[in-house]
Amino acid sequence: MANNKTPKGKQSKKQFNFYWIYVTIGVLLIALNLFSYSSGSQKVTWDKFVNEMLREQEVSRLVVVNNELIVEIFLTKEALEAEKYKDLKKGTFSNSGSPQFYLSIGSVDQFSRDLNRVQEDLPETAQVNPEYDQRKNWTGEILSWVLPIVIMIGLWVFIMKRMSGGTGGPGGQIFNIGKSKATLFDKEKNVKVSFNDVAGLDEAKVEIQEIVEFLKNPKKYTELGAKIPKGALLVGPPGTGKTLLAKAVAGEAQVPFFSLSGSDFVEMFVGVGASRVRDLFKQAKEKAPAIIFIDEIDAIGRARGKGAAQGGNDERENTLNQLLTEMDGFGSNSGIIILGATNRAEILDRALLRPGRFDRQISVDLPELNERKQIFKVHVKTLKIDNTVDIEFLSKQTPGFSGADIANICNEAALIAARRDKKAIDQQDFLDAIDRVIGGLEKKNKIITSDEKKVIAFHEAGHAAVSWLVKFANPLVKVTIVPRGRSLGAAWYLPEERQITTTEQLMDEMCAALGGRAAEEIIFGKISTGALSDLEKITKQAYAMVSIYGLNDKVGNISYYDSTGQNEYSFSKPYSEKTGQLIDEEVSKMIEAAYVRTKGILLERKEELTKLAELLLEKEVIFKEDVENIFGKRPVEFDVERVEKLKLEQIIADKETSRQLAQEAEEKKEAEEKKKEEETAEASKKS
Repeated sequence: MANNKTPKGKQSKKQFNFYWIYVTIGVLLIALNLFSYSSGSQKVTWDKFVNEMLREQEVSRLVVVNNELIVEIFLTKEALEAEKYKDLKKGTFSNSGSPQFYLSIGSVDQFSRDLNRVQEDLPETAQVNPEYDQRKNWTGEILSWVLPIVIMIGLWVFIMKRMSGGTGGPGGQIFNIGKSKATLFDKEKNVKVSFNDVAGLDEAKVEIQEIVEFLKNPKKYTELGAKIPKGALLVGPPGTGKTLLAKAVAGEAQVPFFSLSGSDFVEMFVGVGASRVRDLFKQAKEKAPAIIFIDEIDAIGRARGKGAAQGGNDERENTLNQLLTEMDGFGSNSGIIILGATNRAEILDRALLRPGRFDRQISVDLPELNERKQIFKVHVKTLKIDNTVDIEFLSKQTPGFSGADIANICNEAALIAARRDKKAIDQQDFLDAIDRVIGGLEKKNKIITSDEKKVIAFHEAGHAAVSWLVKFANPLVKVTIVPRGRSLGAAWYLPEERQITTTEQLMDEMCAALGGRAAEEIIFGKISTGALSDLEKITKQAYAMVSIYGLNDKVGNISYYDSTGQNEYSFSKPYSEKTGQLIDEEVSKMIEAAYVRTKGILLERKEELTKLAELLLEKEVIFKEDVENIFGKRPVEFDVERVEKLKLEQIIADKETSRQLAQEAEEKKEAEEKKKEEETAEASKKS
């Protein structure tokens, strides 16, 4: 956090703003122009001038200013001594050289006629002959050509200040656009984040801590001949803590730390990116030893030469070339370590990843069970929780969650507890927060008919029953038919932590996903659109089993997965049309076989399925204990011989039917072709 306090003995002086000079000059010119006659002189009306001044013989002179259409009125000395004009003595223009009053006129001719008409009744000694004076308004003329110039100069200075963007500090101009936008963290801007704030990621922290230790105590390594690593690249999914690790490095290293994003190098002007890279390393060399952290480095580190047909960005490639040169070129960058972070390492240029530039690639993966437990403990430190909160259970309930997801769950739990006016956060608040994050907001007021609700109940009961009865499906936690988010019902499971998955496990999970549709068909004799998400899930899973993991006998031990991501935007598939047709057929057979098996399981336990659905309609939410009361203990081994036999018979029957239909179609086609050939031959003989 930046320390903005002024050092002792030094008082911050505000710099004088030159804009005030322009403002003052403009105000003075306008004031001189507008108040040239009103300063000291008082305006009078025609009636007052005639009745109270002229006829009272108090006027000594009248000066008509033609260009201004103003009549200046000078009073006699006797009139000035009168009581009614005593206020004029206090004014600045009370002497005879300045007019005491002025009169605005429409035209000079009209004023002359009106004045002559009024003075006909006056004696000759009381008549006043007007003087005519042709004056030029020098103030107005000067203002007319000076003011536009002043405005133009002011606009030019303002635009230059704005275009500099503050990159060059006070007085910066547009040419400073090539300066680096990196934020410097040093002793004055102390970062409070340390490695103690980073939960989990033990292996990544060891690698990063070694870099920090090298900067703090380099002799320990150089005495053995070791060289400081040039850079480390943090790679992992979003929300796993890459930027948090970099903040911890800034807080622990106690050396200058330059932080910026890859997009900070991107600009519409040519050459700006490369210029900012040069300026960044120049600043780092001046403060070496130092660390440079580039977040989202894939913004400038994408592999060169890709997408030339769509129009390659040469400016981005120039920026990358300059970065490569600065990281490991002929120049000396000793004492500078570069940290990069990205979640798309597969698209980075190979030259950027080689040793000598990024010597280490540190994987920051999604946290495992124990790491999630540590992350929960870090985030609940600032929360007021009670004794019912089970961190172990919450860690098991959140497989595949990143650190950012867990932080969001803890915050949601606190919000839910506050909404319920609780003094502390309990276990139920955390469970509701997990449901909120996974499934979305509850929609209890959503309009659902009784028939639809019954279909939903049997659908969710089908999921729960199959997942309970098959061996390798994830254990059930609870089932609900309360709409949440876009789903009309949901089932929550407690996945086990495993690194590899067998074919049997995948098939059991597929059966559990198909349990909802199978239950609808068994109970109602028809199916609905409610299984969309289930079908999407199992279709992707089946295609992965056949074309990626090599778990199909006919396709064989072949994987068409591209880990480099080079074929991500390719319009061609990595296999032939015939192979693609075979993959489609095998995927269809696999899904249909799982569906037949699922229907067989539910037909065996149709009575219990109905009880579970009726209980779900009554309570809307049921838990593991309710399923156990109906179906009994979950079997360790499930005898599926009869179901497997039924499945095989169904597959064989379907296959035989398909073969017969194909054979009949082929025979019909051959007969038609033979008939056409005979007709053609007979026609040729006749001709």
